[in-house]
Amino acid sequence: MARPSQAQDLTLLASGRALYAQLGCAGLSVRRLAEHAGVNPAMVHYHFKSKDGFLRALLQQMYEDMFAGLSLEAARSGNALQRLEASLLRLAQFVREHRPTVARVWADAQQGEPVALDFMRANAPRHLGLLLALMQEAEAAGLLRQQPPMQRFVFLMGAVVAPLMIAGSVQALGVLPPALSALMEDQALSDTALRERIGWALDALRK
Repeated sequence: MARPSQAQDLTLLASGRALYAQLGCAGLSVRRLAEHAGVNPAMVHYHFKSKDGFLRALLQQMYEDMFAGLSLEAARSGNALQRLEASLLRLAQFVREHRPTVARVWADAQQGEPVALDFMRANAPRHLGLLLALMQEAEAAGLLRQQPPMQRFVFLMGAVVAPLMIAGSVQALGVLPPALSALMEDQALSDTALRERIGWALDALRK
């Protein structure tokens, strides 16, 4: 039987998703989190032991959602290049939907926040390893040219993920007139635009 307080776990994590991108590790206080979730602050310590424990659980929950989808695409039927293409699309869609959080984790890590640093050190090798393995498989099958693996990975991230961070930031600032904002949405952030950029990038790497 589920604990009577289990719903509070989920409520706190949902509030954390809403607040973390705005406040970061330093600004997200236990009191602010509890107020947003409508629970007693003691429940944060009851469920997660500490603020850092909560932040670790929050970031890990979001990452596991992304990595589960990435792993599913990597394991589908089809050749390695098709699975790589599908995996890149899933990763890009996650970054598009969670750009503020991704940007905040990166900023917190650069500022030396231990929770963000530990999170990135523990998890970055996981999706990096999955994508590198797909690239190596595609190369071995003669579908991609022989290239330095990290050079190829950086190129793909620059072509697929970086535009989402830039375009998403511009959209969030609201500095574009409506007509250009609509073009940005259609030609940089839509699924169609993502598929096109991924296709262009992989075409550049094909044998």
